[in-house]
Amino acid sequence: MNKISLLNIHRRLSIFTRSLVAVLGLILLSGCWMMDDDGMFRERGSDYQLASEMPVMVVPEGADQDALGELYVIAEIPDTSLLLEEMTGAPRPQPLSGSLLDEEVKIQVLGGKRWVLTNRAPSEVWPRIRNILNRNALPTGFADASAGVLETVWLELQSDDIYKHRFQFSIEPGVQVDSTEVAIVHMHLEKGGDSSAWPLQSDDDEREKAMANMLASALAGDESSGTVSLLAQSIGGESKVEIITPKELYPYILLKLDYDRSWASVGYATGRDGFLLVDQDRTEGVFYVHYGDPEEEEPGFFADLFSDDEDELRLSVTYLIRLIKGDEGIEVRLTDSEGQLLERNEVLRLLKKIRVNLS
Repeated sequence: MNKISLLNIHRRLSIFTRSLVAVLGLILLSGCWMMDDDGMFRERGSDYQLASEMPVMVVPEGADQDALGELYVIAEIPDTSLLLEEMTGAPRPQPLSGSLLDEEVKIQVLGGKRWVLTNRAPSEVWPRIRNILNRNALPTGFADASAGVLETVWLELQSDDIYKHRFQFSIEPGVQVDSTEVAIVHMHLEKGGDSSAWPLQSDDDEREKAMANMLASALAGDESSGTVSLLAQSIGGESKVEIITPKELYPYILLKLDYDRSWASVGYATGRDGFLLVDQDRTEGVFYVHYGDPEEEEPGFFADLFSDDEDELRLSVTYLIRLIKGDEGIEVRLTDSEGQLLERNEVLRLLKKIRVNLS
């Protein structure tokens, strides 16, 4: 047997060996794939469904408790009397306001107060404002993320030879879902004077207005949108709006605002998402509204031709929205046109529509 024959035999054996190894590998992999949960490679993707909440570790008296804490806090589920068997299918998520699809920044004024409103969460707005102040040579002298407060250092302006100035920015959750309100206070002091407490209102309204315009323009054109501060996840305190669903009483919206702001905010919502404002009585705290489901199909040509006058239908009052001063804030309650209570599910559905359109 010559050398060429030996090489051919060796080549064929090598090809056969590689093919055999590949076939055996495929067989082994197929066997692994067909193994159940008791096999060698157990599927662990559903293990979280079997997890249980463990009791909180108790630190002995006298020991340092600061080193221990819950890494992932389980949020409390609000108590509601809406039973699962009353629902058909999985509950739908709360609808988002249409203004949340694109970023909007605007300045709102009510009752002598001014604030910058943007439909972004406070944890996103906080780092953007800090960047804006740094880019505009406005150094930060004090920052408290948990309270949502930023204060500049004392500034000496070329246009003012008498006073030095500083600004305070209060960042807190807005009325709308995932929105932020930024209130600004201006303070001036004679050069060389000692610092004092912040005033309740700005010392110079024009300078406050100019700073609000600058901030709103900078937020609208800011390219750093999407950056989130982990330190500011709970910035500015609790939410100003909450849907309360007690067991015995009917659901209502709780507004942690003053009455003027609450009235204006609810009035804004009465013209959106199917609601039409027919009349209002501020003395009694009542909005008279007509509601038509916006998801219902529009009537055709012949239906319009033989139906009642559309304006007459639109002016019919179907619900009353009442604002009542409570111990914790302003309560927004809903009844039918005669002031009678409605079904709980219907009340909750309509309150959610009002809630997402508050301003």
